[in-house]
Amino acid sequence: MLSSTWNFLKRHRRKFIFAGVFVGGVYLLGKYAQRKIQELQEREAAEYIAQARRQYHFESNQRTCNMTVLSMLPTLREAIVLRLNSESLTALLKSKPANKIEIWEDLKIISFTRSVVAVYSTCMLVVLLRVQLNIIGGYLYLDSSVGKNGTTPLASPDVQQQYLSSIQHLLGDGLCELITVVKRAVQDVLGGVSLKQVLSLQDLEEELSEVRRRVEQGHKALSWYMMPDEENALAAQACGLTEHDVTTIKLLNETRDMLESPDFSTVLDTCLSRAFSRFLDNVAEFFRAPEGDSGPSDTPGSLSHVSLPLAKIIPIVNGQIHSICSEIPSHFVQDLLMVEQVKDFAANVYETFSSPQELQK
Repeated sequence: MLSSTWNFLKRHRRKFIFAGVFVGGVYLLGKYAQRKIQELQEREAAEYIAQARRQYHFESNQRTCNMTVLSMLPTLREAIVLRLNSESLTALLKSKPANKIEIWEDLKIISFTRSVVAVYSTCMLVVLLRVQLNIIGGYLYLDSSVGKNGTTPLASPDVQQQYLSSIQHLLGDGLCELITVVKRAVQDVLGGVSLKQVLSLQDLEEELSEVRRRVEQGHKALSWYMMPDEENALAAQACGLTEHDVTTIKLLNETRDMLESPDFSTVLDTCLSRAFSRFLDNVAEFFRAPEGDSGPSDTPGSLSHVSLPLAKIIPIVNGQIHSICSEIPSHFVQDLLMVEQVKDFAANVYETFSSPQELQK
């Protein structure tokens, strides 16, 4: 029996060797495939966790953006009111001065100027902070990621403070220049309009559109009011620079590139259109058909037939700054914070600065 079995194995040894090699190969291949599948699953799980973590960080960052905007609006409002103080003029009018008409003319220019400036600067604050906080948020995400391995952080607390303090340009020199440009445009457009001239909402919209045209087609791009131009920034860098200074300058240059991009211009223009529309909606609440008018005074169409003397429109416009620059979320501010293009642009900025591959490009 053993002899016949041995002879059988000798005769078919090639087949047995081949079968053994085949079975062993299949087993090893199976183990290899199992290990690769496990590695793939672990990698996909890690990528999913990282993506979920980054999404959570992004959404948290957007809430921080909204809170920061609301917290800075009172400062912006105070800066505008300080430079365009209409309250002193209204106090003078109550004393019935001899030059009442002259004071009314000054009040007309200041009232429209400060409301228009409030609309522009609030929109700029919203979009500028979206850019800055998503750039710094992207760097902070990279700093907190596991892959940093204790290397020098991209955004240390000192760098963050230096970088974010650049918002002071919008509240300082940028705001002063914006006031000068808007005031000149308001004077050109409304300076010759009589206080007794009656204006409908459509007339008011046309006047504001002309003011916008003059401001936005001026010799300075709107981005200049948000950040100083590069020549001034380079002049300030002439002294010895620390490592933190170099990093801050890099962040500022990246921000400037963002502000000068076509996408940013589109987003800012969308915000401005939404903001001026909301501003007119707020003013429209004071346009009502006279009592006893048989027309449906509460319907939107009926307001086109209602006109007010410019002298009555001035106090309405003058008071709008408290709605525009309100730290309590109003329809005006909420509209800007919820603009879809702003959200998409913020996501693109964050994606760029929280992805090592994109950042290297």
